[in-house]
Amino acid sequence: MSNIQIGFFIFIIAFLSTLFFTLFMRKVLKYADVRDNPIVTEHRYKAGTPTMGGLAILLGVLLAACVYFTDKNLILTVMIMMTAGLIGLVDDLIGLKTKEFQKLIRNISSEPIEIGRLTLKTGENARVTTPKAKEDFKKLLEEKKIEIIDEVPIKKEVKENEKIFAQILISLFLVASGAVSTSVMGFNIGLFVIPVVIFGIVGSINAVNLIDGMDGLAAGIIAIASVACAIFSISTGNVDGSIPFIVIAGACFGFLVFNKYPATIFMGDTGSFALGAGYITAAFLGNVIYFAVIALAVPIISVVVSLMHRAHIIKLPVEPLHHTLNYKGLSEKKIIALYWGLTLIICAAAIYLYHAI
Repeated sequence: MSNIQIGFFIFIIAFLSTLFFTLFMRKVLKYADVRDNPIVTEHRYKAGTPTMGGLAILLGVLLAACVYFTDKNLILTVMIMMTAGLIGLVDDLIGLKTKEFQKLIRNISSEPIEIGRLTLKTGENARVTTPKAKEDFKKLLEEKKIEIIDEVPIKKEVKENEKIFAQILISLFLVASGAVSTSVMGFNIGLFVIPVVIFGIVGSINAVNLIDGMDGLAAGIIAIASVACAIFSISTGNVDGSIPFIVIAGACFGFLVFNKYPATIFMGDTGSFALGAGYITAAFLGNVIYFAVIALAVPIISVVVSLMHRAHIIKLPVEPLHHTLNYKGLSEKKIIALYWGLTLIICAAAIYLYHAI
């Protein structure tokens, strides 16, 4: 078989297997009553949708790796995905339990009010989340400037430092495999490859996890970016480097059949952790890390905006950015189309400019 035929064959395997496993897992998760309970007000109607669908993605890429087991880069990428997905699965399972119920309030006064870091106009809603907001809540309730319209269940989750520690261990495993090149633009960076890989793995996992807040958003972006990375690899003569990206893209497209708007299953942290880790691992192993980072520009920008919000440099009414856009009146379908479109344009432009310059 030619390289093109192999690539097409492995894509179809990943696509069809993930499609089947997603259909199967959707039924299993419904039966087990493993369902999402969104905390974003605009998405409360999605409560009850099965989550942890990332298990289907993991099974899909695992089957593809079993079929094409001679590709070492693919095997290692899938191993990293399985490990990261397991961490996400633990977080998802813990998240099935409720930590607390947060008040959802509405401004019923005739003027804007301050609650926490938010400014609510008349008729606007917000959750009471921070200690400062909870203090303001008591005062505003006494002054009859707000009303309680609902209570939102907040799920338990693994502590952030524990998740980061686990992600660092994954990074060290990848470095220890010896498969990551220490050469950058002709220079041997030696041990500096360790912090580079750690930053890449941790950053990619959290970027994909952050962007996974709307139907098909994360899966679509990773699918587009993976296809672009595969095309870039092939166009530069690095056919072997394209295989893991082809498998990831096939799995994402298979999952999107049921995850696209309106989604009937969510990937959960199981899926977002696996895709984030797998994507950047494929980039390191295929030596296309610079292009892969550019292709992931939209999630990276979203992370930067969220960090600026948390550092009090800017103030978002809702975090992350795509929820702010939704809060401001842009429909979910338009936001998804915008993010997908921007990713496609950035990837196409990057490929064109690389070969044109």
